[in-house]
Amino acid sequence: MTETTKSGGVTYRAVDAGYFEKRGLKRHARVWSLWALGVGAVISGHFSGWNLGLGVGGFGGLFYAAIVIAIMYVCLCFCLAEMSPALPHTGAAYSFARSAMGPWGGFVTGLAENIEYVLTPAVVVFFIGAYLGGIFGTGPEWQPAWWAGGYAVFVGLNLLGVALSFRFTVLVTLLALAVLAVFWIGAVPQFDFSRWALNIGIGSDGKPVELPDGGGTFLPFGWGGILAAMPFAVWLFLAIEQLPLAAEESHDPKRDMPRGLLLGIATLLFSAAMIMLLNPGIGVKAADGSASGAFYLATSAEPLLDGLRAAYGGHAANALALCAVIGLIASFHTIIYAFGRQIYSLSRAGYFPRALSLTGGKNKVPHAALITGACMGFAVLMIVFLVAGEKKGGAFIGGTLLNMAVFGAMISYGMQALSFILLRRNLPNIERPFRSPLGVPGAVATIVIAAVTLVMQLGDPVYRDGVVGAAIWYAAGILYFALRGRHRLVLSPEEEFAMRGREKG
Repeated sequence: MTETTKSGGVTYRAVDAGYFEKRGLKRHARVWSLWALGVGAVISGHFSGWNLGLGVGGFGGLFYAAIVIAIMYVCLCFCLAEMSPALPHTGAAYSFARSAMGPWGGFVTGLAENIEYVLTPAVVVFFIGAYLGGIFGTGPEWQPAWWAGGYAVFVGLNLLGVALSFRFTVLVTLLALAVLAVFWIGAVPQFDFSRWALNIGIGSDGKPVELPDGGGTFLPFGWGGILAAMPFAVWLFLAIEQLPLAAEESHDPKRDMPRGLLLGIATLLFSAAMIMLLNPGIGVKAADGSASGAFYLATSAEPLLDGLRAAYGGHAANALALCAVIGLIASFHTIIYAFGRQIYSLSRAGYFPRALSLTGGKNKVPHAALITGACMGFAVLMIVFLVAGEKKGGAFIGGTLLNMAVFGAMISYGMQALSFILLRRNLPNIERPFRSPLGVPGAVATIVIAAVTLVMQLGDPVYRDGVVGAAIWYAAGILYFALRGRHRLVLSPEEEFAMRGREKG
């Protein structure tokens, strides 16, 4: 095995002819599969998670925060719609940054995205357990069993092949949207915005209190509440950016990837607006009657289930709630797909241990990457559960994991937007089947909003420890690359494209 040292302080190792044969993928996806992959990855955020922002911003704070975050995601999606068909590789964020900023830029971007994609399924499976526990009446001690079962079933489904995986993704995404539509229809007749959505006030200690008759102010926490709610508003859109990971499994990524991204963000904008308005605006109540409306939703682990109960009554709601779990399953399944491909791509190029990129059997799926990512996510979930779960409750577990995932996402978004700017400047002549109409100003807006969100996370005393834990994970990964990973790189498709492009530039 020979070695060739390249610029940027990294070393590429030669591999034999069979290296990439053992790491092949199959093409299957077309535009509607890509749409379902993007929408399905996000849709669980319309079932749970976003509502925690009510407790720090009130309805108005979360509403304005969601508008700011929506602007960020629209700008990001236009950037990705330009970059993904121009650089159609499984590496996605890592690939864009590698071409724009070299191996170090590629790795720090890919590692941040890895934190996001490994932890997001942990958040989703936590909410799956909360919903199933609410439906079947199982106690907190049963939650790890729900989580382990969820990982086992859906990693197994992903191992059966990309064709089956994408068909299942389309099905569960459509079903999830149907469940949301059923809720919207049932909620409209009972909607009372002032009574229920504006029932959060501020106590003498500065903490939220319930206003029994509603009628509170739109911004009970002032403009600071908007900033505080931004990390939770991210959950309404987080993970649509995973679409470019399917580039090497798409029949025509240059045509279909931009369409899938833009159709997906349009779908999510509509759904997010509906769920944010209607779920707090009806008479949801705690099981013991101790809280109601937006004040209660601010700490609920299953807000849509609460909404279904308020709209349709207990017995009907439990039946619908089983359907509602489908929305969480859609995201869980699709983000497992995402971390499998993301780990595969970084491993194939040598940034992660190369064994993680092996694809086996006729299905050609990255089995080692899928299993490793699942074990890592489950381990973090159990650590948070054992350390703080019993003392601080389910909402704290979900909120902690959510903020850890958002930490990785914000770094990744900023780096991808920076990559867009650098590629426009340094590689102006590469083929771009789609050009973002928002251009560089859209990328700058993405960077600014992502940075503000990250700063707000670090200033949140409730979830700061989780964010610091994610930062330590990030630092440890960078240390691994500095000491070992950068000396074991391979000329994968992403690496070769980046090196040729930089030479032309």
